[in-house]
Amino acid sequence: MNTKPAVFITGAAKGIGAETALLFARHGYHVAATDANEKDLERLKETLGKEHFYRRLDVTKSEEYAAILAEFAQEHGGKIDVLINNAGIAFIDDYESIPLEKHLAVTEVNVKGVQIGAFHALQYLKNSSQPAMISMCSISSEYGVPSEASYSASKFWVKGFTEAINIEWDRYGIYVCDIMPNFVTTPMMQAAHGKIVDSIGIRLTPSDVTAVIWKAVHSRKRIHWEVDTWRPRLLRSVNKLLPQPMRRAAMKHICGY
Repeated sequence: MNTKPAVFITGAAKGIGAETALLFARHGYHVAATDANEKDLERLKETLGKEHFYRRLDVTKSEEYAAILAEFAQEHGGKIDVLINNAGIAFIDDYESIPLEKHLAVTEVNVKGVQIGAFHALQYLKNSSQPAMISMCSISSEYGVPSEASYSASKFWVKGFTEAINIEWDRYGIYVCDIMPNFVTTPMMQAAHGKIVDSIGIRLTPSDVTAVIWKAVHSRKRIHWEVDTWRPRLLRSVNKLLPQPMRRAAMKHICGY
C-alpha cells in the first residue's frame, strides 16, 4: 500500500493541471494525473516520473470515472486525500457563432464532470483524515460574461455547487472550496480570442493558480479563492458597488457589445 498522501487531478496533462501535479509531487504526494489526452499525459509522465498514477479519463463518463477512482484509492487503502476538479473547456465568441455541440460540451465537462467526480470520490474522501475537494471556478462566475455565455454559466454552477457541498460535507470533515482565477496563460486561453481578453489581458500564470490551490488545501479557510492581480481586483471591487444597470453597462463595454 502506498502511504503517501493521495491527490487525484482531472485535466492534469497541461496548464494549471500539470502545474498542480508537479507542485503536489514536489511536496511528497502520490499524484493521480488524469486527462482525456493520452499524448499530453505521456509528456507529463516524462517530467513528473513513472512512480505516479496516469490514466486517460473522460470526466463525463460516470462508469469510467468511478473505476479509475477506485483503482487509485485501492493503492492507498481505500482513501483519497484531495480531489481537484480541474478539467474544463471554454470557447469565446458570440453565442450563435459557436456550434451547439461545443456549448453542450462545455456544460458536459465543466458541470457534469464535477458532479460525477464528487459523487464517486466521496466514499474515498471520507476515509482520509484531512480530506478536501477543490473545484476550478472562474471570475466569470461573478457576472454573466457575453462572448463566453456557456462557460460563464457553467462556472456559476460550480460556485453554487461548491457552496452547497461545503455545507453538506462539513459533517464528514471534508473541506470543499473553489478557485476563481481571471484569465490564465494556458493552452486553452491561447486558442481564445475576443475583445474581453484584449480588454482585461492575460496576466496570470498556472503557477499563480497552483500556489492558491496549495494554500487552500492546507489553510481550509475560504469557500471561494480569487486569483488575480491588484488592478482588476480593485476594478471589480468598485464595480460590485455599482447599481445593476451600471454593472451591466460596464460588462457590455468591456466585452465589446
